[in-house]
Amino acid sequence: MTNMLRSRWWSWGFRSAVMLYFVVLIVCPILGIYGQSLSGGWSSFLDNLTEPLAWNAVLLTVKLALVATLINVAVGTMSGWVLTRYRFPGRKLLNSMVDLPFALPTAVVGLMILLLLGPRSAVGKWADSLGFTILFHQPAIVVAMVFVTFPFVIRAVQPLLEEIDASEEEAAYTMGATKAKTFFRVILPNMMPGILSGAMLAFSRALAEFGAVVLVAGNIPGRTQVASVYIFGQIESDHPAAAAAVSVLLLTFSFVILWLVNYVQTRRTAR
Repeated sequence: MTNMLRSRWWSWGFRSAVMLYFVVLIVCPILGIYGQSLSGGWSSFLDNLTEPLAWNAVLLTVKLALVATLINVAVGTMSGWVLTRYRFPGRKLLNSMVDLPFALPTAVVGLMILLLLGPRSAVGKWADSLGFTILFHQPAIVVAMVFVTFPFVIRAVQPLLEEIDASEEEAAYTMGATKAKTFFRVILPNMMPGILSGAMLAFSRALAEFGAVVLVAGNIPGRTQVASVYIFGQIESDHPAAAAAVSVLLLTFSFVILWLVNYVQTRRTAR
């Protein structure tokens, strides 16, 4: 009986500690952002959100995040396919490097892109000879977003590729299907939940990227000022309510996307 009571106390203690950690580290900051955004009332919140600079920054962020997500869907799916289905020298090294964007500080990523695409780099000189500049323009922002969100699609697709039953592909080949038809009819449908989940996570991550973007964006309103840089500028200008309003919008986007990811994964598990 004593051991049972002790076990229950330990279980209750662990659950309480986890809940306290969750509330203090996640729930309280989120509620604080929502509270700050509504500190001046609904009318002030809507004014801050529909302010031209804020709205243009949000629209630009969504547009560039979509571009980066589409690139990662295409490249990530192909990369996941190659890393799972083929064996070649250096494969394990490449597979381990996929997670590098998760480990690198985003400011370091921004500096890497700055050095790679800057006017003194080979790429920068080549672009300058063609009459355009990459750095401090939208292409540099897309590159930064693509880099920091690169692992999501790959890591979501790889487990699904490993789970595909080889007999399904063999049956398709036996029935005379070409490799392309087998891929689109047999393999791609099995990969689709992972592609969708990875794409949504990549899009959500790209929306809020700051460290890598702030060094390469240029911060030109309506052209290169993304939402995260706009939020930083409002905080620097002592306008926390305006910063919180845009933050709430991005946070709500993230909540919706995470709900969709969980829905896709739940549907997949139910099957």
